[in-house]
Amino acid sequence: MDPKILSQLVQLSDHELLDRVKRFAGRERDATASLIAHLAEIDRRRLYLGEGYSSLFAYCTQVLHLSEHAAYGRIEAARMFRRFPVILEMLEEGSVNLTTVCLLTTHLTDENHREVLEEVKDKSKRQVEEFLAQLHPHPPVPSTIRKLPISSNNVSASFQAGHDLEPSFQPTGQDKVAVTDGPSSAALTPPRARSATIAPLAPERYKVQFTANAETYRKLRLAQNLLRHQCPDGDLAEIFDRALTALLQDLAKRKLVATDRPRESGHRLSGSRHIAAEVKRAVWLRDGGRCAFVAQNGRRCSEDGFLEFHHVTPYAVGGWPTVANIQLRCRAHNGYEAELDFGPRNSSLVRESRVCYSSRPGGSATVRVRVPP
Repeated sequence: MDPKILSQLVQLSDHELLDRVKRFAGRERDATASLIAHLAEIDRRRLYLGEGYSSLFAYCTQVLHLSEHAAYGRIEAARMFRRFPVILEMLEEGSVNLTTVCLLTTHLTDENHREVLEEVKDKSKRQVEEFLAQLHPHPPVPSTIRKLPISSNNVSASFQAGHDLEPSFQPTGQDKVAVTDGPSSAALTPPRARSATIAPLAPERYKVQFTANAETYRKLRLAQNLLRHQCPDGDLAEIFDRALTALLQDLAKRKLVATDRPRESGHRLSGSRHIAAEVKRAVWLRDGGRCAFVAQNGRRCSEDGFLEFHHVTPYAVGGWPTVANIQLRCRAHNGYEAELDFGPRNSSLVRESRVCYSSRPGGSATVRVRVPP
């Protein structure tokens, strides 16, 4: 990129930069929709054949230089557009994206397409998958344990829990557990890395699949044996549900000091920034285990991971660790507000306003106010 352009970008205010990005994103949606419409017409005329390519996919990857993933998504959208023209309008306005359109390819019909498209507007991939699982539920997958092929460079055992593997013994029911430790025909082939999978199958039902090491496998087998009286069939779903329940209870005790018999903390030392246990519990319940940062446009952050306890009025300027002054923040927003309070770490960043503190009339508490730079 031209250094002059980079220099101009650095000089933009926060508001100007965000406004430009929104305009560019709108232009990109318009360009993508136009490209899809043109690809649909090229596909209808089969013009790629006359250009010397056997498929529209080959034309997109070799002539238009699209990645394989990008070409696939746009071709799917182009063919869906030919069947349901309303899709193009929704792509232009941003109410659906290419990922959503690809997920819907086998689910839309002439009778249901308008209703289904209305249901998936502005939804994330996970939300669309859950909606489709309700629309067309899948049966539960059988619980299985499979030993992966062992390469010459890796002798550690691992297991795969999932229905798409082909164990040497198939369970007769969904609650049975199939275990296979026999040699594999691909024993000399290094196993292909598999990422964890969580996919909705039906309402309130999910497929969970992952690869574990030998130690985790040993713990799983031990847990199955110890729970035979309560869980005779050794159902993996039951085992993991119990394990996660115990883990969450332990985490709640350690992180939130959760207890069935809460009691008030002892006398707090004057000037201490320590957050009492009852304050943590009250804040967690009040904020719903989710970041409580609210932007100037009124949007609340949806992050529910990497949460930290945040002093609304910083401790450094007299903010006490009370329920009224403590809120949950994700790590990113906790750091962001620290920059607003005490200045950015990188002085080259452009800020809309700086922050100072003043006393409320008739009180000693401090409030953060924004003043022009």
